[in-house]
Amino acid sequence: MIRLSIPLRQALARLSLPLMIAAAFGVMLLGKADALLAERLRSHLSDALSPIYAALAEPMGAVRAAVEEVQALARLREENASLREENERLRRWHSAALALESENDMLRRQLNFLPEAAPAFLTARVVADGGGTYARAVLLATGPQHSIRKGQVALDERGFVGRVTEVGSRSARVLLATDMNSRIPVTLESSRARAIMAGSNGARPRLSHWPEGVVPMEGERVVTNAEAGAFPAGLPVGIVRLSAQGAPEVELFARLDRLDAVRLFDYGLRGILPPESVARPEPRQGRR
Repeated sequence: MIRLSIPLRQALARLSLPLMIAAAFGVMLLGKADALLAERLRSHLSDALSPIYAALAEPMGAVRAAVEEVQALARLREENASLREENERLRRWHSAALALESENDMLRRQLNFLPEAAPAFLTARVVADGGGTYARAVLLATGPQHSIRKGQVALDERGFVGRVTEVGSRSARVLLATDMNSRIPVTLESSRARAIMAGSNGARPRLSHWPEGVVPMEGERVVTNAEAGAFPAGLPVGIVRLSAQGAPEVELFARLDRLDAVRLFDYGLRGILPPESVARPEPRQGRR
């Protein structure tokens, strides 16, 4: 081992920084003077370092994959816990439903209950949105020789959609529950209070005309009632939601923005009169 004197070590220490700066400037000048040479040097350096980068990337990729696997396992554990809780709640509800079904069957047998006949229905495809007299309506393709009539109830797989207002030879138009011309008699399931659901041309119809002393509650289920014989009782409509101003509105179960097909039910009700059945005043006789 070569031993250097203290003055020589101090001189080398003082000269190391200027030498490194000079070498850096030299490399920069060399790169400016001969771009081709600098590019070759960079390519050779990259070729030399690429195996090292590749060797370092493999364990880093393995570590990253292991971390992602651990995170996925943690998420699966949380999902499994939530699913177990949900399954337990569903088991309780299933047991309660079976008990209620058994009780209802027993009460019906005791009361000689006559069940209502299943309503006739047909399915029609939605071919157009809007148009016509109403702002919120859909046009259905029905085909020839159909049995659709005005006033029939339109449902999707989730709940109430609207009612038929126009019928042609090969088409029918359904007025949606959100149209401002729509007025649906409904019942609040928790309080059994009756109200009117009025469309507003927005996403949520409004509730109005509920009894005094009753306040629609957030999350309360809303179903149709048989007031005036226009709709059958108990069709699922939606859930009460309070607006920013505190006004009760109905979040519909039906997905009116994604209607592909609807079912038109004939409950045999005649509460909504067709226009031709309304008596028109006779024209006055001219004065003699």
